[in-house]
Amino acid sequence: MAIRPSARWRALVDEQAAELAAGARTPSDAFLSELFPESLLAATDGALHAFESEAGRLRDRDDEQVFEAVRRVVLALNEINEDHDGAGYETEEREELCLYIDQALTEYGIDVTALASRRGISRTEITDDWRDW
Repeated sequence: MAIRPSARWRALVDEQAAELAAGARTPSDAFLSELFPESLLAATDGALHAFESEAGRLRDRDDEQVFEAVRRVVLALNEINEDHDGAGYETEEREELCLYIDQALTEYGIDVTALASRRGISRTEITDDWRDW
């Protein structure tokens, strides 16, 4: 399964905290816990977990059901981002989240290129109708 971006972000926060504790990093250079607060990590992880559970049941479903699952996860991520003053997800995080959604669908047997094509969009646009972040 694709690694959730929130898991990668948590690992980076933990690595930086260990470097700080070991004296290998100065406090003024330790910023990841502010960039990725626990509330953001936990909420993002929960939203992506719910999406994975739903995506696992989407094989052989019609396009609208797949897009409805994408809509739900994107709206959940919108809310999480808003709960973090609209700054929860910056450019790199946005790209990671979109890629993760694509990879998760692919791993569960959805042909994302064909899905997007049937809607007249590219695979990189499957979140665009709902995404605020």
